[in-house]
Amino acid sequence: MTPAPLAARLRDPRGPLFFPVTAYGPDGSLDLDVYREHVRRGVEAGAAAVFACCGTGEFHALLPEEFEACVGAAVATADGRVPVVAGAGYGTALAVRYARLAEAAGADGLLAMPPYLVAAGQEGLLRHYREVTAATGLPVIVYQRDNAVFTPATAVELARTEGVIGFKDGLGDLDLMQRIVSAVRTEVPGDFLYFNGLPTAEQTQLAYRAIGIDLYSSAVFCFVPEIALAFHTALREEDRTTVARLLDGFYRPFVELRAQGRGYAVSLVKAGVRLRGLDVGEVRPPLHEPHDDHVKQLARLVERGYALLEGNA
Repeated sequence: MTPAPLAARLRDPRGPLFFPVTAYGPDGSLDLDVYREHVRRGVEAGAAAVFACCGTGEFHALLPEEFEACVGAAVATADGRVPVVAGAGYGTALAVRYARLAEAAGADGLLAMPPYLVAAGQEGLLRHYREVTAATGLPVIVYQRDNAVFTPATAVELARTEGVIGFKDGLGDLDLMQRIVSAVRTEVPGDFLYFNGLPTAEQTQLAYRAIGIDLYSSAVFCFVPEIALAFHTALREEDRTTVARLLDGFYRPFVELRAQGRGYAVSLVKAGVRLRGLDVGEVRPPLHEPHDDHVKQLARLVERGYALLEGNA
């Protein structure tokens, strides 16, 4: 797939962007059968794209051969119905290696995540992402968060880089994002993509839409796809009543529960998938499983979320 078709498919998605968890068996090894089933359910539930082996998919915990197997399984399961974008990260050499593994596995694009640990300057960050982009023929979305924070001038240079089609924000600085959007719009005419990549992005999506960012990742789609799809539809149709009802009754309580533990942006989502009947296993260290009481609260919240859809809550 060339960059233009991927960008076109992502630009106006019919459903949420799906970030599947990675499935492990009882012994902690990769369980590709369960992973395929998880991806299949997401695609058939209405996902517009599959972002495989990214943050929610525990990219940090996967060996290169596991990563390639997961991306390949996602590509085969999606079977062209929706694009598959794979994560790539760490230092430049390893990020290039993962990018090439993703390309070999048939991915349609890359989500280039922050380099490992180092606090690099703008010049170094730009070089890093340009080298990762040049390593394959895959279109790249650059992920801003943690130690990879860009000035508007650097964002403009990224947007000018052949193969870079978008920018995902996991920082949450709306002033910075408005300046980035404005600078790129002014200096690089064209349809550059922007994504809200904050954890449980639905919670902040009204604010992101106000500065022109309509795309967002949905981790809760992993375990409550009907709720995520209803919220996505309500946003598109400007149904503020439904948006407010789901924010107040489901998303805000979920975010507050997620805040009860470090790493819950992944482990609580994975617990939610298990609650819905698919045993995707536990998270790998250094993440840890949610406390039992938090899982019970999540179960009650899921019930409430579905009751909201039925008008019974």
